[in-house]
Amino acid sequence: MTTFSGCYTALITPMNRHRQVDYEGLQQLIDFQIKNGVKGILAVGTTGESPTLDWNEHNSVIEKTCEYAGKAVTIAGTGSNSTQETIDATAHAQNVGVRNVLLVDPYYNGPSSLEIRKEYIEPIARRFTDVQIIPYVIPGRTGTQLLPQDLATLHHQFPNVRCVKEATGDLKNMELTRQLCGQDFEILSGDDDKTYTMMVSPDIRASGVISVVSNVAPAAVVDMVHYLLDGNEEVASVIDQALRQLFGIVTVKTQEQTPYGPVTCRARNPLAYKTLMNVLGMPSGPCRQPLGKMTRTGLEVVLTSARKVYEANPQIFQPIAEFFDVDLNDRLYNDKYLEGLYYA
Repeated sequence: MTTFSGCYTALITPMNRHRQVDYEGLQQLIDFQIKNGVKGILAVGTTGESPTLDWNEHNSVIEKTCEYAGKAVTIAGTGSNSTQETIDATAHAQNVGVRNVLLVDPYYNGPSSLEIRKEYIEPIARRFTDVQIIPYVIPGRTGTQLLPQDLATLHHQFPNVRCVKEATGDLKNMELTRQLCGQDFEILSGDDDKTYTMMVSPDIRASGVISVVSNVAPAAVVDMVHYLLDGNEEVASVIDQALRQLFGIVTVKTQEQTPYGPVTCRARNPLAYKTLMNVLGMPSGPCRQPLGKMTRTGLEVVLTSARKVYEANPQIFQPIAEFFDVDLNDRLYNDKYLEGLYYA
């Protein structure tokens, strides 16, 4: 089975202007990621807009990702809040050659940790013995959580449950996961801004990241993770600091004025990164509804962060310029590229 260490990209699913999946763009993005050293691609995670792709599209994106990724690792996002849907999607992924699936905690209907273990992960781990099952713990988006105790039970019961994507933001939870699951268990960061801390902590010892930021900065995230795996924390820290501006725009929160008073507007992943990719000239397109556009204030936050990175560390975006043949200075400072990307 796959050993999970390194950088894996939670890939944006590109759309055309009619919000249909852009498969040519998908291949370009995967080629770009692999050329810049990522170890694998996560197809149709939350970043890939799994909630708004129908299951035919969902399966097709997984199949095409496996085809385009070649020898790189493909992880299929087959999780759902329906165990039967997850079984069906995992069976499809297995049939097209995928051997690693990501199972997000069942959102909205909110089963307990015990139920997640017994009624969701267990049936899939038992049925698909040659597929590696990666639970994805992100209570901020699902409203529920597979706890370390049940994760440890799964790990000790099933050889194909030996990795977790950890996005609780709770370092104590991660430490307990390491303590209960043991040294042979792999923890992948699900939050770009915590990857460095998770990998250097002796009580967590994450082995890598499933990254959003690597959609636009794959080489930099790959380098940071490799330096950490090699024990060179000093150089990794420099890269981590250089990427901080990009970490900060995975979700963008702004205060907006309405005729009835101020409101907080939260542009959640993948909206900010799709917007940035459009600005930079990468295949991206619009988000699927109900995600829409950013506010102008939110877009300015994205632009300010991207410009700071470009001015201070131009090498971070240089692979985009080379691969997609774009003039980054023009793309980042010319307002014509902002047309249609925000609510007027």
